Amino acid sequence: MEHPEQALAGLYFVPAPSRWPALGALALFCLGLGAALAVNGVAWGGWLLLFGALCLLLMLYGWFGDVIGENQQGRYHRQESLSFRWGMGWFIFSEVMLFAVCFGVLFWLRLVALPTLGSLDYQWLYPDFSPSWPLQTAPQATQSYRAMAAWGLPALNTLILLSSGATLTWAHWGLLLGRRRQLQAGLLCTFSLGGLFLLLQAIEYHHAWTAQHLTLAAGAYGMTFYMLTGLHGLHVLLGSIMLLVVWLRVLRGHFDRQHHFAFEAAAWYWHFVDVVWLLLFVLVYWL
Repeated sequence: MEHPEQALAGLYFVPAPSRWPALGALALFCLGLGAALAVNGVAWGGWLLLFGALCLLLMLYGWFGDVIGENQQGRYHRQESLSFRWGMGWFIFSEVMLFAVCFGVLFWLRLVALPTLGSLDYQWLYPDFSPSWPLQTAPQATQSYRAMAAWGLPALNTLILLSSGATLTWAHWGLLLGRRRQLQAGLLCTFSLGGLFLLLQAIEYHHAWTAQHLTLAAGAYGMTFYMLTGLHGLHVLLGSIMLLVVWLRVLRGHFDRQHHFAFEAAAWYWHFVDVVWLLLFVLVYWL
């Protein structure tokens, strides 16, 4: 007799029409409009921004809850699993392209713009310009900034993220070997290290802003520093939330050796975040 899963292997589960995309569109609209109004000093812009954020959180909670419920009901099989993997792969590829653009800005400034503006062709136009990185503050500025050093909190954060990759791999081995306690402990350590990374980055930002006068107005260096490290910090936050949700699902008995794509997707994303940080540490802090 044919196994039920084999009988469904050629079928594809189509969910019922959902209200969550409409709520997500409303949330993004309110976030964009609220941010624009708040930046321009409109009083109720902040409230609209908060409303959009709450709608977005509700949408994420409800939509992912539906997907988890469908998975626990056995609605997903080989075709759905393949689609999820392709979807996560393309999502991470889009993130790679996003960071490639940001690193491209840094490379353009350092390898093209600076040598060009420092050449003899522009010396008569910018006689006081020095083509060195990081760019020095203009002589007429009231306060000069100092560049961030690689050793200290950035190096410690590098060690923390590398350690989190190791604990996540340890958790993965626990899942494959059926050791639930090892899986739980590894995930707990991983997203806790992610939270520690974010805490130290906040301390670093405060020090850079107050003691080193490195603000968003500190020229090209300040802009690229906060753009790259801030974007990466946002990804650490998202990855930590993903791992936290996976950990909560593990506590409820979800996942086994054969069916654990949610864990794999979060692990792929976390290792991607680790690799990006290594590039950031070398190219932004060290070189």
